[in-house]
Amino acid sequence: MPTTGTVLVVDDDPAICVVVGEALRRQGHKVKTAASIRERTALMDSFAPDILITDVMLPDGDGLDGVADIIAARPDVNVIIMSAQNTLNTAIRATERGAFEYLPKPFDLNELTRAVADALSTRQSEQGDVDEPGLPHDGLPLVGRSPAMQEVYRTIARVLSNDLSILVLGESGTGKELVAEAIHSLGQRRTKPFVAINMAAIPRELIEAELFGYEKGAFTGAHARTAGKFEQAQGGTLFLDEIGDMPMEAQTRLLRVLQSGEVTTVGGSKPVRVNVRIIAATNKHLSQLIEDNRFRQDLYYRLNVVPIALPALRERREDVVLLARHFLERAALDGLPRKTLADDANQLLMAWHWPGNVRELQNMMQRLAVLSRDNVITADILRHMLPIDAIPADHAVRSDQLAHAVRDWTKRHLGVGLGQPNRQLHDDLLAMIEPILLQEVLASVDGNQIRAAALLGINRNTLRKKLTDYGLDPLQLRLTD
Repeated sequence: MPTTGTVLVVDDDPAICVVVGEALRRQGHKVKTAASIRERTALMDSFAPDILITDVMLPDGDGLDGVADIIAARPDVNVIIMSAQNTLNTAIRATERGAFEYLPKPFDLNELTRAVADALSTRQSEQGDVDEPGLPHDGLPLVGRSPAMQEVYRTIARVLSNDLSILVLGESGTGKELVAEAIHSLGQRRTKPFVAINMAAIPRELIEAELFGYEKGAFTGAHARTAGKFEQAQGGTLFLDEIGDMPMEAQTRLLRVLQSGEVTTVGGSKPVRVNVRIIAATNKHLSQLIEDNRFRQDLYYRLNVVPIALPALRERREDVVLLARHFLERAALDGLPRKTLADDANQLLMAWHWPGNVRELQNMMQRLAVLSRDNVITADILRHMLPIDAIPADHAVRSDQLAHAVRDWTKRHLGVGLGQPNRQLHDDLLAMIEPILLQEVLASVDGNQIRAAALLGINRNTLRKKLTDYGLDPLQLRLTD
């Protein structure tokens, strides 16, 4: 049987309090709810819960305010933060204040009950300075509210207070260096250098000299002793980008440095002690490189202490419009004309598969900010910038046109102006037309439900329910001509 305890749930949405409260009671916990910071404070004294689950946005203030004081006064209380403000900032603030867990809304109830069980069985670990001044929360480089990005945010928040090596994985253009910069600028080493080196951009014969430095006369052109990236990053963070492109001989020397904490320059004999945090990144499958004897397995284990997997943009389409608006806003702050996105442009952005990921989207928004004569960016404008195999022009409007036709037909034939319309006839009409519409849209996007939902202007869960109701298999709805 899982450990049970007392739980205080704080949220101004009564539905959330009811659902969460009922789920926890079924697990055997004793639960009370509050709708404000004031009620929370009163119940913390009278109810004395083992677990506090609190929202951030509350009617009388920020739910994170006072959390550190609660933990200081009651170190046996574990705090779980839940919030619809799904940003890296929120995850970091929750972690700084000593929260045991941060759950972005909407969350899975199983995940919540698991977090409560873990919190009850784990003693609250000691935290460092709770609200360290000068931490640069504003202007964070990572943008996204999708579940995949929430997991990234939570991992980043957890590694800020330690120096564990991190391996950032993801396709080209997903923002791996931004993750490294965020970890450095928000972590304990932020006052020291952040040094980046791209293994794929340096000739193989020069990588060791770049990383470890060289002595005067070590090779032709070495006119003076030059510090390598390790020494340049002393006390800070060294970001090893495209680590999968590192030559085997350099990998061997890098492993020796990571094991000993000492660097010997090319042509030198006296080791130099270095203290740096290592963050590596790659868009390659290192496990395959290991099998092909192109990457050292022991180095992989040294680097991959904490993996952070960045999703491709096509895997978090709900973030596309948010990112596009962010890039347009940044362009405006840089002095370019302010642009906004029309609804049909939003649909087209979400329907495109973004092979270049976030970098491709950013470049497109920058071009639009510079070249577009219109202040409102429409789908027609976007089509001139997307590759020729982008969504055809008629797909984005077909569902809307059909919806208008259905409404017009309904008004003409279901007794508008003649009393109550015939509801059964209306349902029969939808049952006849809707499956055809769903099949055509899904076929046009090769069965991709995310793109189909974007084109239809409905939620993906709504689309899934409709497919189930009509007995349609999206895997079979692909273009065959």
